[in-house]
Amino acid sequence: MKKVIQSLTLLISLCFLSSCATGFLGGSYAKHESSSVIDYLYPEGDPKVPEITTYLNLPVRVGIAFTPVAEQGSSLPENEQLALLEKVRAVFENYPFIEHIEVIPSAYLRPKGGFDNLAQVGRMFQVEVMALVSYDQIQFDDPNKLSFLYWSIVGAYFVKGDQHDTRTMVDTSVFDIRSHKLLFRAPGMSVQKGNTTLLNYREEARQAQIEGYDQAVKSMIPNLKKELQTFKERVKKDKNIQVRHSSNYLGGGSFSWEFLLILMGLLYAARRLRSD
Repeated sequence: MKKVIQSLTLLISLCFLSSCATGFLGGSYAKHESSSVIDYLYPEGDPKVPEITTYLNLPVRVGIAFTPVAEQGSSLPENEQLALLEKVRAVFENYPFIEHIEVIPSAYLRPKGGFDNLAQVGRMFQVEVMALVSYDQIQFDDPNKLSFLYWSIVGAYFVKGDQHDTRTMVDTSVFDIRSHKLLFRAPGMSVQKGNTTLLNYREEARQAQIEGYDQAVKSMIPNLKKELQTFKERVKKDKNIQVRHSSNYLGGGSFSWEFLLILMGLLYAARRLRSD
């Protein structure tokens, strides 16, 4: 009788593990997490950009933040988010038309907050332009069902999947807060592949998530640099954007009065030395 009970217990355990493996790893598991710029900025529906002139005061102050997740909190820890945003920040800080870059914690952006929330953040951190980093990540082990549509501010991307994939797409969309105008955007994508056991799956899946975000941001950075390098030339061709230069702006071939005074002083000193 004891052997019968042990055999039944073993059989039930095997059936339980088999069902777990089938549901968790055996062809039907998928985890999808995303943050949408459209859902955040346009909670009422389709994007409607007001027909007003965009005034850019150079050098401009820029804020950088992750777009909030609408339904549930992000599985990407806050410290990991800030570390990724610092990488994006480092790209912005080398351009003379940018005065300051502020990394903004996700707590200040509320889901479906719209441009009203964005304006509040802009006033709080004294930024005029906001770079919103959105993402779409899916983990799955079903090669037949693993695909997803990534929605950005300018359209959708259809992404197919293979077995045991973690696919991540990130997108930086840069907006003028006052006029709501999309100034430019830059995408990036990564694919993490692998196989694992049931016991190690959760930990390895979590690590693949973090690595997926990191690799996608690295993939995005060259595109972001390209957009920033051509930004000033594209702005000149856009009739709906007016550029103003503050007195301390030295970029683009313009000079501040302070710089001219210093230059005149140096020339005067040089002449005095020659005459002496």
